[in-house]
Amino acid sequence: MASPRIGLAGLAVMGQNLALNIADKGFPISVYNRTTSKVDETVERAKLEGNLPLFGYHDPESFVKSIQKPRVIIMLVKAGSPVDQTIKTLSVYMEKGDCIIDGGNEWYENTERREKAMSELGLLYLGMGVSGGEEGARRGPSMMPGGSFEAYKYIEDILLKVAAQVPDSGPCVTYIGKGGSGNFVKMVHNGIEYGDMQLIAEAYDVLKSVGKLSNEELHDVFTEWNKGELLSFLVEITADIFGIKDDKGDGHLVDKVLDKTGMKGTGKWTVQQAADLSIAAPTIASSLDARFLSGMKEERVEAAKVFKSGGFGDILTNQVVDKKKLIDDVRQALYASKICSYAQGMNLIRAKSNEKGWDLKLGELARIWKGGCIIRAVFLDRIKKAYDRNADLANLLVDPEFAKEIIERQSAWRRVVCLAINSGISTPGMSSSLAYFDTYRRNRLPANLVQAQRDYFGAHTYERTDVPGSFHTEWFKIANQLKI
Repeated sequence: MASPRIGLAGLAVMGQNLALNIADKGFPISVYNRTTSKVDETVERAKLEGNLPLFGYHDPESFVKSIQKPRVIIMLVKAGSPVDQTIKTLSVYMEKGDCIIDGGNEWYENTERREKAMSELGLLYLGMGVSGGEEGARRGPSMMPGGSFEAYKYIEDILLKVAAQVPDSGPCVTYIGKGGSGNFVKMVHNGIEYGDMQLIAEAYDVLKSVGKLSNEELHDVFTEWNKGELLSFLVEITADIFGIKDDKGDGHLVDKVLDKTGMKGTGKWTVQQAADLSIAAPTIASSLDARFLSGMKEERVEAAKVFKSGGFGDILTNQVVDKKKLIDDVRQALYASKICSYAQGMNLIRAKSNEKGWDLKLGELARIWKGGCIIRAVFLDRIKKAYDRNADLANLLVDPEFAKEIIERQSAWRRVVCLAINSGISTPGMSSSLAYFDTYRRNRLPANLVQAQRDYFGAHTYERTDVPGSFHTEWFKIANQLKI
């Protein structure tokens, strides 16, 4: 057998699974990990999973030298300094024309810094977002490579086979663009994922807390939703979760899971980038805030005692709703809110692309997210078609098809948000999505007053609706004269 064209360093579960996927597709692969037991574990898995062409190495030199020139090495290690350390360890043995690919969730500017440093050594560099979790890595993820186009062409044939395959639109991988664009797109993908998960959690909360649906009923509702417009990986796994009983006691496992959500940072980066670029992303931002608040478990327990006398529990106890109507309203509210979340993510990607000159194709991004990744959904095909119809679409909300769907669903959306507010149930994702829509669709906002206030106390000037130019008024002086 010819020596491998590709190697993979970093054999935690994602790394192991991606290496096995590559080998499974008929591409021999060398693997390496600093902790050698992980190498042996991966080699053993390769034998058990069909004598796959995977070869393990315990030292970096023999690992690098086992790969055909020009060598391609994927790293799947923790973002930050571990990436720099791995590059340092491997690049000593690499030669001009070889390529390093970082497959982790890295900050895009780090990728750009490393690409520049590697080019000075004659090495090529790619930052490649990989989405799909453990199962996706093994069976077919969505991959977002950015950086050296030459490096991408080296392994395009491998990536096209390893990626998730969607029958009507092909492999879920494409060359994203220059620099750190692959990492940036993966970061925003994760931000959209935060929004999606929060919106689903709010739908669950309203149905459970206000509608009094049991876990069995919730399982049935989400299973049914997954057959229509909400068909997606996240809705599918949500239905699964409601069907799983606790193996350590009575009842369902979901009720025993602590209500405290973790995070690794990509959602925070997304919101920070949105702020830096002046792009409104309230659905994604509210999902991040919800995670922060969930982390304050002990404070919330104490606050619940303080406000017990407020009668919030009584509101829910006395609430009478039509279950069937509520389920349908929540479905529509969830769908409309999702449109807003994706619109915000796409606008952020476009703004960054314009700033950096990446020339990213939003329709193509929607295509590669249709399979393999965490946010994969039938809905993404509609987004791709919207950008196919109009590549310069200002916002998904104004695409004729999405606009029609939002108009049809807005009454249900408003009913759900009002019901939640009146029931004392927080729905920050749905509420901020609705506020985003209502703000965006209005041709005049109260921003005129805010700008007048800015001019009053800070002489920031203002524009007029009737005369071009920049104006300043001595508001304080005039106000004082009027008070005399």
